[in-house]
Amino acid sequence: MFLTILGISMVIVFTYLIMSKRLSPIVALTIVPIVFAALGGFGSKIGTMMMDGIKLVAPSAALLLFAIMFFGIMIDTGLFDPLIKKILEVVKGDPVKISLGTTILALLAALDGDGTTTYIITVSAMYPLYKRIGMNPLVLATVAMLALSVMSGMTPWGGPATRAIAVLGLDASEFFLPLIPTMIGGALWVLFVAFILGKKERKRLGVIQTEELNSEIAAAIEKEDIETSPYMNLKRPRFLWINLSIVVGIMVTLIMGLVPSPILFLIGFTIALTMNYPDLDMQKNRILAHSGNALIVVLLVFAAGVFAGIFSGTKMVDAIANGLVAIIPASLGQFFPLIVGLTSMPFTFVLSNDAYYFGVLPILAEAATAYGISPLEIARASILGQPAHLMSPLVASTILLVGMVGKDLGEYQKFAYKWAILTTLVLTVLAIISGAISFM
Repeated sequence: MFLTILGISMVIVFTYLIMSKRLSPIVALTIVPIVFAALGGFGSKIGTMMMDGIKLVAPSAALLLFAIMFFGIMIDTGLFDPLIKKILEVVKGDPVKISLGTTILALLAALDGDGTTTYIITVSAMYPLYKRIGMNPLVLATVAMLALSVMSGMTPWGGPATRAIAVLGLDASEFFLPLIPTMIGGALWVLFVAFILGKKERKRLGVIQTEELNSEIAAAIEKEDIETSPYMNLKRPRFLWINLSIVVGIMVTLIMGLVPSPILFLIGFTIALTMNYPDLDMQKNRILAHSGNALIVVLLVFAAGVFAGIFSGTKMVDAIANGLVAIIPASLGQFFPLIVGLTSMPFTFVLSNDAYYFGVLPILAEAATAYGISPLEIARASILGQPAHLMSPLVASTILLVGMVGKDLGEYQKFAYKWAILTTLVLTVLAIISGAISFM
């Protein structure tokens, strides 16, 4: 009972400090478990438990570091620019095509796992077009959010999956590969939503044909050129097909499981960096440009390892899980992954990802073992509620999104909530059908 109370108190204090912004996630993940472990009489073992946790998450930290750097370099080179241009040329003044084009762009931009980058690329490229023909910018915001929830939510270098993998000490490939059918199906569903929303806008506006769109499209494309100084243009159009081949090769190899994922992205990053930017000063510049985001994520993962190591080493998580199992009727145990998937919607809406994945998920995973359910399934189920999470005011990139499209958060939530809930339900059904999570 003592460990149960101690563990619940630790989770509550951690969640409060994160939600109230009294401490940063990295600090809270490190300091809070140390204090509670000391209060529980585990002072002499704290160092060992912390190191055990850090060792557990080290592969995930390496994967994230190299994946973020790799996709950052690919964005720098302009790999996605031709696709952006083609989308803008094809969609012209048809709201249905514009909505679908927005979704395709967002799905691809979300591959780097970062919501801020996804929204900046998508909105910067498409918003001038929405504004020019009078389309509702909430369509842009909604399809971009849904695309991000599917792609970034499930890829092992995306924020939610990263936290789930790190805190439960899972293998990234084992987590991700069974989710691929769900991710593909989810992407198709988001395209279907985009089609429906586009049809509504077409009915309201019609198809607008005007030559002025061409010049505005060209202006929007020009704005996407990235230069860090007057003499350093980062675009590498001559290496377009080579860079694309590298990305495809890495994704195929990752799916086949031929090389450990951290090593795979390390090799891809070094090849891409050396080929595109052979000058050593440029390489240093590109590394420094992306190291800030990468470092924050890696520090977060290692801090999560400390939290998980102490939470597990003190047996607090075991005590809480046993109490949770005692509450849930045995007849519902077989539906535990489904319960986790559905409850992840309200949990991740009112909790930050840090609070949910580092505080709540370990308890759910431990409880699930009593019913013979793998932590892998619980981790996969936990990311299904991300569409609801991305409507939360706790998400910084969401505030950025609504600001970029000139709307307030309430308007966005009112417009998008039903699509977010439907997307979670669709992803849950797809995960059950594909076997990513069990149902019976």
